[in-house]
Amino acid sequence: MKIERLELHLLKLPLVHFFETSFGRTSEKHFIIVSVHGEGAIGYGECVAEQDPYYSAETNADAWHLVRDYIAPRVVGADFQHPRDVFPALKAIRGHNMAKAAVEMAAWDLFARQRGAPLAVVLGGSRQRIASGVSIGIQDSLDDLAALVARELEAGYRRIKIKIKPGWDVEPVKMIRARFGAIPLMVDANAAYTLADASHLGELDGFELMMIEQPLDYDDIADHALLQRRLQTPICLDESIASVRLGEEAIARGACRIINIKPGRVGGFGESIRLHDVCAANQIPVWHGGMLESGIGRAANIHLSSLPNFSLPGDVAASKRYFDPDLIDPPSEVDRDGTIPVPTGPGLGVSIVAERLERATLERQVVAVPTVAMS
Repeated sequence: MKIERLELHLLKLPLVHFFETSFGRTSEKHFIIVSVHGEGAIGYGECVAEQDPYYSAETNADAWHLVRDYIAPRVVGADFQHPRDVFPALKAIRGHNMAKAAVEMAAWDLFARQRGAPLAVVLGGSRQRIASGVSIGIQDSLDDLAALVARELEAGYRRIKIKIKPGWDVEPVKMIRARFGAIPLMVDANAAYTLADASHLGELDGFELMMIEQPLDYDDIADHALLQRRLQTPICLDESIASVRLGEEAIARGACRIINIKPGRVGGFGESIRLHDVCAANQIPVWHGGMLESGIGRAANIHLSSLPNFSLPGDVAASKRYFDPDLIDPPSEVDRDGTIPVPTGPGLGVSIVAERLERATLERQVVAVPTVAMS
């Protein structure tokens, strides 16, 4: 597989509804789409870095610079036996997994398209449908939250996740249990608490939650291990698992009982598969997190979620919750049974609407194989 050309697109899309976490509130999504070209085919990858360095130290500006100036020179014109070879080829570049992942995942899509195979098959997936959960941001009132929960349950979602932060935690959970009963429910703190909040977080044990996601700081595996010993509710780690090695460390220390896998966070599909396998070997269930991706990134998430140890509903919801219109057509939809079909076409298996992509593009850059002058 030879990558002959790489293109970067910086895009902006308005969100259908604001999304608020402990980091703050956003009403639009700024992100990068990477396309890699070779042998007449095009593969696409979506970078999950954000405009601001809150979820991760990486930003769109960082990713653009890294891909253009450091990653592209290592992959454009290079021959790879398999897309799993892309991430190791970038080892000299420390960190910047989101930038690496965008290129690596585009290479997997290119590889699958060149072979006429669905991406899920190339990744080793086995499911034809995946279970879908939904993530609900912090709302202005408990009534607003209740209305959203009711809407998403009516849509068929198999699991409800709500964002929490100090001052918005126990009461929202109590309200949901009172109004909706024993629905599958979890909370996500996005690192908003410290170990000093252990007793307060312990109040959530009485609500039979599926998990508490990332309660403590992004780089704090040690305190998560201490907190997990004090809680009955399973801890799920997200931001803390920035590599397979850190996943192994978290499991060995007992810092979590569940892991959220996001390819952008760990460096792409190849590293995600390795982390998936480590978790499976240690009886740690995994699920696929979300980063408000467009339909391009959402399709990639669906394909990866077809692997066998993705045994819990992930944050892979319908496109219309976030973008209308999306960049793909038809958009991703959740069926009434709370599942999403895995696309069966080549690669991502979705149609990218070029006109929508161009309309949302703020900036574009092309890196091609240099031509050699004939003498």
